[in-house]
This record gives sequence, C-alpha cells and structure tokens, in this order.
Amino acid sequence: MSDARLLLVDDDLVFCQVLGRALKKRGFDVFVAHSVEQALALLDEDDLPAYAVVDLSMPGSSGLVLVEHLRGLSVDLRIVVLTGYASIATAVEAIKLGATHYLAKPANADEIVQAFGREQGDVEANVSDRPSVRLLEWEHIQKVLSDCEGNISAAARELGMHRRTLQRKLAKRPPKS
Repeated sequence: MSDARLLLVDDDLVFCQVLGRALKKRGFDVFVAHSVEQALALLDEDDLPAYAVVDLSMPGSSGLVLVEHLRGLSVDLRIVVLTGYASIATAVEAIKLGATHYLAKPANADEIVQAFGREQGDVEANVSDRPSVRLLEWEHIQKVLSDCEGNISAAARELGMHRRTLQRKLAKRPPKS
C-alpha cells in the first residue's frame, strides 16, 4: 500500500491501538479518531485519506454520518464500515451512503485490507433459505435502533420493551441464520 493514508475511527481505544498497529505493518499511514466529530476535525481536504475504517456505533453521531461526509469529499475513497451490531438494515444504509464494504466485528486487519479491494459482490456468499426467528428479531431490533438514531430508550419504547431488556439483547452477539 506504500504509505496510503488511512483514517481509523472507532470509540474503542484498545481496538484502535491494536488495529492501527496491524494496518501500519501492512503499509498504511494510519490516523486515528474516536468519534465522528474528531474524525471531521482531522480531515484535510488537500490531503484526504485513500482509505477509511469507520465504526458504525459510537457516542455522538453514527458512523453513517461520517461515511456520507467522506463519500461527499471523494468518490475514490475506499470505506469499510465495522460494527458489533451487524444487521441487514445498517449494512444496506452503509452501502447506500457510499461504504465499499461492511464487516461485522471482530474483523482482523487482513479482512479489512481484503475488503478495501472488493470491487463487486460475491456470488458464492452463503444464502440462507429460512432465517431463524431470533435472527429476524435481531434485525428488526437493529432497524428500529437505527431509526431511533441509536437511542436505546427511544428504541425500547418503539419496540414495547423495557430498556434493560433491550440492552441485554443488544449485548449478545447476533444469532446465526
């Protein structure tokens, strides 16, 4: 990658440190921010990064806001969205807003570098005929949470469940199809 500039945005400090080091070993010149607002302050329109790794869920603005902003600055920028709360709804939104690829955490540096190079979809992707009820529930919760802009209390009210129940459900990993 020969010192390609890469913007890494994630609110998990340890994750950023580990991933940043791994990406530097792969030839990237890594700049780290821990919120959308910090990332926007780091951007220099005269020296934009060629790559960005953006966490979806952070305090403050969603990573989707940053994806849209970055895409507006450069159509050539390769953007990978990472999330611990993968859902079809957020994946579709990320791609619509300009992300190159969408990965569920935990993702390693090799998977991220590979995602930067993806130009098209994978026809060999596993397609489940019947998603489980638990998976459908998870995706519905993620859509409602996205519609509520990440506000757990508002999403719980919308779903008709107690906030703590929703938090427990969100703390679990997404179910397999």
